[in-house]
Amino acid sequence: MNIIRLFTITLVVILSGCATVPAHHAVPKNLITEAAVTGAPHGRFWGDELPKYTSESLLKMSDAEARRSFSGIYAKPHNYLAISGGGSNGAFGAGLLAGWSAAGTRPEFTMVTGVSTGALSAPFAFLGSGYDARLKEVYTTISTKDIAAKRNIIAVAFGDSMAKTDPLKKLLKKYITVEMIDAIARETKKGRRLFVGTVNLEAGRPVIWNIGAIAASNRDDRVELIHNILLASASIPVAFPPVSIPVEANGASYDELHVDGGTGSQVFVYPAAIDWRKITKILRVKGKPKVYVIRNSFLDPDYLGMKRNLLPIGMRTIDSLIRTQGIGDLYQIYALTKRDGNEFNLAYIPPDFTEEQKEKFDPLYMNKLFDRGYQMGLDGYPWKNAPPGFILQR
Repeated sequence: MNIIRLFTITLVVILSGCATVPAHHAVPKNLITEAAVTGAPHGRFWGDELPKYTSESLLKMSDAEARRSFSGIYAKPHNYLAISGGGSNGAFGAGLLAGWSAAGTRPEFTMVTGVSTGALSAPFAFLGSGYDARLKEVYTTISTKDIAAKRNIIAVAFGDSMAKTDPLKKLLKKYITVEMIDAIARETKKGRRLFVGTVNLEAGRPVIWNIGAIAASNRDDRVELIHNILLASASIPVAFPPVSIPVEANGASYDELHVDGGTGSQVFVYPAAIDWRKITKILRVKGKPKVYVIRNSFLDPDYLGMKRNLLPIGMRTIDSLIRTQGIGDLYQIYALTKRDGNEFNLAYIPPDFTEEQKEKFDPLYMNKLFDRGYQMGLDGYPWKNAPPGFILQR
């Protein structure tokens, strides 16, 4: 019996040594709010409070300063695009944008935000219709093996996730190129903004990353950092490993763990703590700003017969939570648009699209969903002016 026990312990030690997780030097609790990404002072802010830069600088700008700092968006109409998470359903948003371009009615977006799969498509949407072909390629030619690689049972037992995201890292390097990042930097200097959401796992708070500020920074690793932020925004906890991002606080180096922005919100435009009316007044915005929200998901509940087994019950519960959280996010955005005098426009996957996936990222399914979104964009998408179930008073 002692020999068997010794063998078992030895085997566990050996196997656990083969499945170690990377070392982690966490930011101390008392320095969480002080941690910063060096070289990019305006590179990020908490998603649940007023950014310091906004309160200390932007809201105090003179007319001449605002005109100079925001030359590309000053005294012009504003259009904001928010792209949600949704995994392979991001093909819908990609198709909608491409069809919108083909219709000749798609505006240049003053600001683009993205979460999870929306974070991956946001850079293409931000740079405009000229990048539609690349966006289509991303969402119609990949499969599950291009996103993640399964870990063996031992690696799962002693690791930090069910799968590795090495394939997704390769995709990011292939499609989010230096040329794209330089173009994002140029547009940022004109005043346009590209924001991506993650969640700081240890702080338990949403973080909004100013991708353009990082792109325009002098950091030697700005390309790698942007790739890691996009990867983090799409890294579903447990399924994918958290992404380590280096920071500094009180003169010391640490690293933070960031995960899928969808754990904080499925879609966002800007923090509720910002008085957007003051922003639009400073920038002399013409007309009423238009907010376009692409929810890469179905909003209607669907019926699914259940077996009384742990895994299907757990998966069904998570799906339900994501759907209802997403609807709650839409109501929050709607409330913000009404408070701030913006126009609300919502697009989502129609309930009559009934194709089923054979895998998590099924290229056949994604092609059909892209085509559906494309046709709807080309025909002139019937944007909804309120969240689902909300009755507008006439």
